[in-house]
Amino acid sequence: MLSKNIDKYTFSQQHDDLSFGKRVWYFFWDLIKVVAVALAIIIPVRYFLIQPFYVQGASMEPSFYDHEYLIIDELSYRFSNPERGDIVVFKYPKDPTQFFIKRVIGLPGETVEVKDGFVFIYTDVGEKKYLLDEFNYLDQTVQTRGDKRWQLEADEYYVMGDNREHSLDSRLFGPVSRGFIVGKVWLRGWPLDRAKVFDQVDYVQFNSN
Repeated sequence: MLSKNIDKYTFSQQHDDLSFGKRVWYFFWDLIKVVAVALAIIIPVRYFLIQPFYVQGASMEPSFYDHEYLIIDELSYRFSNPERGDIVVFKYPKDPTQFFIKRVIGLPGETVEVKDGFVFIYTDVGEKKYLLDEFNYLDQTVQTRGDKRWQLEADEYYVMGDNREHSLDSRLFGPVSRGFIVGKVWLRGWPLDRAKVFDQVDYVQFNSN
């Protein structure tokens, strides 16, 4: 009788241990599936759709300040090309390991001229010239330094920082090829009191001819 009770107790204990082990296994198996699904979503989003960017330096003031946290839209440029006024992140042409943030000023095929503190755009192979309206984002007490004129190729963009007195941009290193442009600024997430979604800039055209 005593032996039977011992056998029954031993069997019951083994059964309980087995059930606990299964519960642990199912828990970890569900956890693995959740993590796998999360990675399947997060990795493509992180590497192909959006990317965080940390502002360093003063070249885009007053639009962006040092240490601001941005979200870059990498998807849009897979279906369309950069537009004038877009704020883009790109690989520095002279050192592709570095990433810069600037504003698109000149588009492929145009001629960009910096003169007398202003930016002029020539279209139609240089036959039509107009003063670029930059009143939406520039500090109007600061003029655009330089005396430059550049004819852009079919895949080149002329970029400048909004802080025209303190910006390393196309006035110095030339235009940026389309393949170097990573994406455009979509959202400023930090600091919270400056959080903003960025839309396309509307320009007013001032003919200069």
